[in-house]
Amino acid sequence: MSSVLLYAAIAALVLYRVVYQQVRGTLLSRRTLVTMPLLLVAVGGYLTLRALPGASADEVGLLAADLLLLAGLGVLRSTTTTLTERDGSTFQKGSAVTIGLWALTVAVRIGVAALGTAFGVAGPLTTASVMLSLGLSIAVQNATTYRRIQRRGLPLADRRRAVSR
Repeated sequence: MSSVLLYAAIAALVLYRVVYQQVRGTLLSRRTLVTMPLLLVAVGGYLTLRALPGASADEVGLLAADLLLLAGLGVLRSTTTTLTERDGSTFQKGSAVTIGLWALTVAVRIGVAALGTAFGVAGPLTTASVMLSLGLSIAVQNATTYRRIQRRGLPLADRRRAVSR
């Protein structure tokens, strides 16, 4: 039970940081687009792989469905942010729809876990994969954002600078 609370606390902290930055707006850099999702996927992947040997095929299927849904939501969240040039880089700002999609992302993750529990499918893998699923969703969102930046020909700083107001 303590590991579930730890994962929930980490997920809440990450979501707060990511959502807050998107609502407030932030200058993007390659580093900001890669660092957090890479760390989450690495740690989450490690924890998921550790839990995988004890998982049933149904629980693995549940994880696959969860990852696909959250990846799709990552693409949608990216499309709801505005991208503008500012201070030699790209400034990203989320909208009310972005916040709604983040709420839906959390609800889907909780819903998939609840569904798995209701059908007796959820186990240690479901808990261990929280960071992986969150990291993958953010990675897909950031990859989509990067592609939007490239298509629009917007600049992307090597490092993030302070936002000028």
